Order: sequence, then structure tokens, then C-alpha cells
Amino acid sequence: MGKSHAYRNLKLCSKDCLCLFVCPTGATNNETGQIDFDKCIGCGACAAACPAKAITMIPNVMPKQQPKNPSVINQIFKVVDSKIDEIKILNHLLKENKEDGRLIKTLIHSNKVMIEDLLREAGYMLPQSQNTHEFLKLIKETGGSSAHIAQELLDKIKVNE
Repeated sequence: MGKSHAYRNLKLCSKDCLCLFVCPTGATNNETGQIDFDKCIGCGACAAACPAKAITMIPNVMPKQQPKNPSVINQIFKVVDSKIDEIKILNHLLKENKEDGRLIKTLIHSNKVMIEDLLREAGYMLPQSQNTHEFLKLIKETGGSSAHIAQELLDKIKVNE
């Protein structure tokens, strides 16, 4: 296995399926749209052949999380708080709006995506971060229906130290 593996973004995939013809191991699957990581040798042939650029090579081992400056994190959280306030206002406008509301729904979705990106940048949503592991442990301890999934993720994703 190589140092990386292929990942297909199904939203970008145009179903041209050139990847099927160039993959030396048959790791690409046209029926499910997924790439079999166990078969993928990380050669990158599928990514190079994909006309839609839907296939990306991802490292098998993620780099260590970089330390974040506390003042930068503080500013990120201020922006996140402002985005949450915007969502509250937009939700109120959506309730009052007698028209279609597609623009407002789009703005709400856009703000949610920005919040996710900002929190990820602050280091709180990286799979290999200590914060993620603490969150998964909390889910596991609650014993709800997601406890077994949290344990599976804890077993699979190791914290970079």
C-alpha cells in the first residue's frame, strides 16, 4: 500500500468512469461509487484520469495537528458566535417570510458550513484531535444508541501526539 489512498467525492463525480479502466487493482467501484481502500495502492492513476477531478489522493496517516494560538481561536469563536446570531435572525425572517424563502434557506446553510469550517480551523473537529476523542468518549459514556459507533471511531482514529 502506498502513502496515500484515493477518495471519490460523489458530488463532483460525472460518472465518466475512466477511473475503472486505469486502476491497476480494481479498487474503484462503479455501482457504489466508492473506492475500496483495502485494494487501493495509492498510485493516483484514477485521480489523474478523472475528468471531473472528483478523485483526490488522501494521506494514510494524517499530519500532527498544529498548535493553535489562543488569541486566534478566540477570534474564530467570535466569528462563530456572529454566524450563529445570523442564523437566528435568518430563521426568524424565514418564519415571517410568506414567499418562497429559498434565498434565506441558502444563507442559513451557508452560515452552517462556515461555522463547521471555522470550528475545524480552530482544531475542534479534526478526527485525530484530542477534542474529537473527548467528544467521542462523552458520547460513549452516555450509553445511547450511538455509543457503539463512538467506540468504533475511538478504536479506528488515533490521536496524533
